[in-house]
Amino acid sequence: MSARAGKHLVMYNFGLHVAAYESPAVEGFRLREAANFEAADRAHGFISRSGYAGEPGMACWGEQVFPRFIEGSGFAIAPSSLSLWADIESLMAFSYSGVHADALKHARHWNLRQSWPPLVLWWTDVDVVPQWRDGAKRLEYLHDHGPSAAAFTFKQPYGPDGNSADIDRGRVKEVAAINAESQADLLAHVLALKV
Repeated sequence: MSARAGKHLVMYNFGLHVAAYESPAVEGFRLREAANFEAADRAHGFISRSGYAGEPGMACWGEQVFPRFIEGSGFAIAPSSLSLWADIESLMAFSYSGVHADALKHARHWNLRQSWPPLVLWWTDVDVVPQWRDGAKRLEYLHDHGPSAAAFTFKQPYGPDGNSADIDRGRVKEVAAINAESQADLLAHVLALKV
């Protein structure tokens, strides 16, 4: 399900840690964070991602806001990311193999169990930079209304034409193999880290 010319896939995710970011309870997450960002930067099909206000590096794509699921958590901020990809197969290959797969494997140690979708996907024109508020609104929409072309997941994907689509699993494996070569050093690093 590769992107047609003129479209990028947007991914927004959101979760809540079991304790404050600086806490020893989420040290394993903190130790892996830079490697995950570097793995994304090296990943086949990765376009760009938003940075975070007040942090050096990538520009922040608008004010960082959070979906309503943060309410009552006691947190003012929460782990989230916003990125652009060439197609869903590239994002899936990054998400479920290599460095990021290692983080997912251990996420239960650092994150609360969610009653909302962990991520939302949608297509946008290549000249549009998504904003944090777009991700928060679409995640809420996905939770409230289920998947559609406006807000979907890997389980029920939509193509850039707005129609329900299938993921090319063979291509996901091909991209994962490409990523494995470019991220071997990062994977070795994270596999040696404490959980």
